[in-house]
Amino acid sequence: QVQLVESGGGLVQPGGSLRLSCVASGTIFSIMDMGWYRQAPGKQRELVAGITSGGSTNYGSSVKGRFTISRDNAKNTVYLQMDHLQPVDTGVYYCNAKLAPSYDFWGQGTQVTVSS
Repeated sequence: QVQLVESGGGLVQPGGSLRLSCVASGTIFSIMDMGWYRQAPGKQRELVAGITSGGSTNYGSSVKGRFTISRDNAKNTVYLQMDHLQPVDTGVYYCNAKLAPSYDFWGQGTQVTVSS
């Protein structure tokens, strides 16, 4: 079992920045593919960004060029740097760790609100 704990959410004005962190328990972090998802009120959960165990990244089309995902295997941590935030980025952001297509883990989520 892997436990994921997110932090870094909050209220930010449009155009501002936030950095989310997700710390994973255990000793297998380096072999897991990691991802950030978000869920806005009334909408389905969607992929924001992913990073493989080898460091390859991918992004949702709405965040490309604004968000950056990275990982620090020594700290069992994955980050999501979010710049130029917009109100449409509001939602609960979830960390995901994947060992296999049907074997993954989720954090409890952290709220991000972009509003003036």
